[in-house]
This record gives sequence, structure tokens and C-alpha cells, in this order.
Amino acid sequence: MTVEMPYVVQPAAGVHAYVQPDGGWCLNNAGWISDGGRTLLVDTAATERRALALREAVAASGVPLPRTVVNTHHHGDHTYGNATFAPEAVIVGHDNARSEQLAAGHQLELIWPATDFGAIEITAPDLTYTDRLTLHVGDTEVRVIHPGVAHTTGDSVVWLPRQRVVFTGDLVFAGGTPFLAMGSLAGSLRALELLRSLGAETVVPGHGPLTDPSAYDATERYLRYVAELAAEGREKGLTPLEVAQGADLGEFAAWRESERLVANLHRAYAELAGEPEGAPLDIMAVLRDMTVMNGGTPILCHA
Repeated sequence: MTVEMPYVVQPAAGVHAYVQPDGGWCLNNAGWISDGGRTLLVDTAATERRALALREAVAASGVPLPRTVVNTHHHGDHTYGNATFAPEAVIVGHDNARSEQLAAGHQLELIWPATDFGAIEITAPDLTYTDRLTLHVGDTEVRVIHPGVAHTTGDSVVWLPRQRVVFTGDLVFAGGTPFLAMGSLAGSLRALELLRSLGAETVVPGHGPLTDPSAYDATERYLRYVAELAAEGREKGLTPLEVAQGADLGEFAAWRESERLVANLHRAYAELAGEPEGAPLDIMAVLRDMTVMNGGTPILCHA
């Protein structure tokens, strides 16, 4: 597998997005906001090597290293590199992002034992919030908003109202399949409404190239497709795997990580059964079903 080098996009003055192609498993996006005197970083990376490369990219842009890091959620591809920037930087995240990260620990190494993650010290947020938090980087207002349970129970959206730029975390996968195993289908639909209400012009997704608000529509179509499949399949007494194996992905067939459909059906089935949004699923069972959907090959970490 050939992986392209990360690249930097500047969607507005003082705002940089750090994109890691191909955006697949463990290849997330990050970004930073700086006034030349202080810098805020959004997310880190999955491996020590990639976090150090991100740190070098920040320095190469001519701004100081970050004094603040905001994690959009707890997953290791967005947080494993936190220690590369701490203790100089304060790590910020939702209340649940902290508790979930501490509970998950070295989860990525368990899922992908052959991947060289490097020396990863789990570094959870020092500063947490419940609903909304406003940070200021010079004269740039940075609004950190919890959309409710969506991709996880502890998601954060990072919104720059003056620049009309939003970092969505994994509420949006540009060209990739959403992943709801640790979140909520209904909550993800509500999160899209929140994103729409902001009026962003540039969308920095959690994975994949920069996009625009049309990505919300594509994501919504997929989520409603999953909901419809789940309702029909459950009524017929089929398992999530049986439904996924018989599904016609249509316009979504070209999206990366199509095997996530079965994980998303597990979540939809749980919600149809009345389980609380974000209630833990049997992740090992979900991973096994995704392996089946992936032709019997375990999902690969691209980092």
C-alpha cells in the first residue's frame, strides 16, 4: 500500500489544515490556528512518528508550537500524539472524551498489534467542558461545541465564526464511510443539523480532503440509508451482518471503509431495540463482522 505524504492547506488567514491521505483507518486530519504569537492545535495523530511530523509542520509554517490542543474526540488517531505537545500545551476536550480516552487506553495497539505506534503515552484532556467553550487566539474566536452523542459520546466541533471554517472531527468523513459503533445514528443526524446551523464555508473533516457543506447532505443520505436497511432487516429477523452482506451500497460503494456498514447496522439495531444512544456495543463482535465484510481480511491500519 502506497500512502501519500501529508499536506497543509490554508483555508483562511492564520488557519491551517493538516491532511493525511488517504484518510483511511488511523489517517486523520488535524489543523492549527495562530496569530503568530499563540497557536491552538486541533487533534494530533495516531503514531509517534506522525505526531512528530505534525509538530514539524506547525513549526515549518512559521508559528509557535501550540499552547492549546483541542481533541475532537477520544479515538487514538486523534489523540495518541497528545504527549508530543504536552505538557507545554494544555489538552482540551469534552468531559466524555477524557473519560473515554482513559477507559480505552492503548486500544489501537490491541486492534492493530503489528502497527508501530511508537512510544505512546496516553495523555487525556487536562481541561474539559460540558456543552460549549470559547477560546481566543489573538482576535480569532474559537468556539468548541459538543453536538451530543454522535460519532462518540464525547465529540467536539471546532468552529471559527469569523473565518467560516469548521473542524468537524469524525462527524464527517470526506469520501469515507461514517462510523457509529461508539456513538449514535440518531445523534449523528442531529449533529448534522448543528453543523448546518453554523453556516461554514470550509469544512475540515476528520478524514479526507477539505470540503464544503455539501458533505453534510451526502453524510445524511448515508445515515438515512442505514436506518432504512436496519428497520427492514430487523423486521425480517436478519442479523446486521446478513443485512450488510445483502445490501446494495449504490452511491456509497466508492467510499472508503465500506465494511463499516455492518458496524453502523449494529448501532442502528441497538437504537431500534431501545438502547440509549452511545451505549457500549460488543466491539469485538463488530470487528469480527467488519472482517467478514472485508473479505475475511482484518481491517488495516493505514498509519
